Amino acid sequence: MQKLNVLSSPHISHNDTTGGIMLDVILALLPATICSFFFYGFRAIVLVAATVASAVASEYLWCQATKKASSLKDLSAVVTGLLLALNLPPDLPVWMAVLGGAIAIVIIKQMFGGLGHNFANPAMTARIVLMISFPTAMTTFTVPFTDTVSSATPLAELSSGTPDLIQLFLGYHAGCMGETSAALLLVGGVYLIIRRVITPTIPLSFILSAGIFAAILGVHPVATILTGGIMLGSIYMATDYATSPPTFLGQIIFGVGCGIITVIIRVFGNLPEGVSFGILIMNILTPQITKLTSPKPFSLEGKK
Repeated sequence: MQKLNVLSSPHISHNDTTGGIMLDVILALLPATICSFFFYGFRAIVLVAATVASAVASEYLWCQATKKASSLKDLSAVVTGLLLALNLPPDLPVWMAVLGGAIAIVIIKQMFGGLGHNFANPAMTARIVLMISFPTAMTTFTVPFTDTVSSATPLAELSSGTPDLIQLFLGYHAGCMGETSAALLLVGGVYLIIRRVITPTIPLSFILSAGIFAAILGVHPVATILTGGIMLGSIYMATDYATSPPTFLGQIIFGVGCGIITVIIRVFGNLPEGVSFGILIMNILTPQITKLTSPKPFSLEGKK
């Protein structure tokens, strides 16, 4: 009789690696990043370099201090630094950007166990810390191609009228560096879906729920979707593997929750933006959502 070797799971292997996935995310973010260089010039290049360097250096120093194997090859620190930079105003002081990169890696990522163990997206949570700590600097924006400083963004103008939708889609308006061009963020999102790095479930649930709920509250739905950080947050941060539910139903609940909370904060809150807080709240609820939407083992079906 032929004997079969039974090994422990997982039984299916795949060629994808963490480094490969992170490289795909970097490539997907390149169009929006290059667009920020085009819009804001040298100051945008400096800010991106500062956050990426800070994140990578913090990762290296943490591994050295804790005697852990270096995790720089997985490129997750580069992705964190790049995402953080795209969530910052182009004129933010460089030292604040460096501080944000260190907070993202050391406090939010590594202190909770490193990659895959963080309870929230590091770049997004670092942005929240910076926004609470330095509200003026984090809400002072510059109009592209100019040195004109403006604290009013299309998001702030929604209550008084409808901004130019074409300009919103192409990115010619004041805002954070990566929030401006919805078109290029979509290009990167489509690339990630084709590469099967993400699925469209969370981004679509997030975007559609935000638009529908905004319309219910009397706010222009398309302008709501194209302003602020909804495109950047829904595609690149809400889809973080470690902080979002793995089940299909759970992802729908997660995305809808992000969209509704974002709009509630925008309409009724006293904060300049609600995307980061919406994602953070749903990150905290992810373990409960996963538990409620995960299929039960056959032996437990029917048991109460």
